[in-house]
Amino acid sequence: MNVAKKVAVVILSWNGRKYLEQFLPSVVRYTDPHLCDIVVADNCSDDDSVAFVRKNYPQVRVLVNSRNGGYAGGYNEALRQTEATYYVLLNQDMEVTEDWVERVVEKMEKDERIAAAQPKILSYHERDKFEYAGAAGGYLDMWGYAFCRGRIFQVIEKDMGQYDDAVNIFWASGACMFVRAKAFWEAGGFDEDFFAHQEEVDLCWRLQHKGYRIIAVPEAVVYHVGGGSLSYQNPHKTYLNFRNSMMMLLKNLPAAQLWKIPVRFVFDFAALIHATLKERNLKTACAIHRAHLHFCLAVPELWIKRKQITQRNNGLLYPGSIVWQHFVLGKKYFYELPDNTSAQNTAQ
Repeated sequence: MNVAKKVAVVILSWNGRKYLEQFLPSVVRYTDPHLCDIVVADNCSDDDSVAFVRKNYPQVRVLVNSRNGGYAGGYNEALRQTEATYYVLLNQDMEVTEDWVERVVEKMEKDERIAAAQPKILSYHERDKFEYAGAAGGYLDMWGYAFCRGRIFQVIEKDMGQYDDAVNIFWASGACMFVRAKAFWEAGGFDEDFFAHQEEVDLCWRLQHKGYRIIAVPEAVVYHVGGGSLSYQNPHKTYLNFRNSMMMLLKNLPAAQLWKIPVRFVFDFAALIHATLKERNLKTACAIHRAHLHFCLAVPELWIKRKQITQRNNGLLYPGSIVWQHFVLGKKYFYELPDNTSAQNTAQ
């Protein structure tokens, strides 16, 4: 009889043979088998990922999803079949380090209000720099734009220990996300209509509505290749990010702040014009337009979802505009932002 372990490290893989071959050894090496199960959940790959894992890593449990539901649907299906107190959602292109699980779980064990957490995420290729997808912890500004300690839009900082304090954050990166299983399902899991991108931000917001905390634990370090499924310049990624951001705002904003959505439309339209005239990038412009169109068509369904969420608060939303601070006032780095201490506080 198999007894469920406290932690399940779940790697969602899609055509990831090359990444599994490169990075699964570090996961096996640095993940305590007495504490953790390692699971590879295959999202309907058409390469030989499943055969490779089964042949070379018999200690790793393999799940084969019934369909490719993207990040959100893929993880929901896999986690329904996984028993643990804590899930660790780990990208297939991630290198982990010694005690990476223990250091985060130790923090979460101290407070049941902590629903999710992330380690410090550095770049695999430039190891002295933060990685785009999460860096040292994620935030959201008043208009719904995501940024991180260590990364604002395309500006990525070097890691010089400036964010080595454990703090409360708004969202933990889905690239390496620790989440309390009970809280995950209490919040309803990932919204599968997001498919991929920003579903973890939406989840973390819903967790905060329920009174939970999200933290960064920089004592644990992982290295991320990034763009393993879709490159950061891919128009489909642009479409998903713009569409999902708007969906998240409609679902989660308190009623008195729904006026922010048409303002956000104006900001996005400015980005569309910039992509068209300044960058001459019609693919990006079309992706933004398509995102807005699909958001508008989804409003009735989103309104039903909204009614199922109790909007308690805005969590740790940054009180200003990151667009204004970065593009107008020239603030490149998180530590330069005014009021950055109001968007975070020390995690005990």
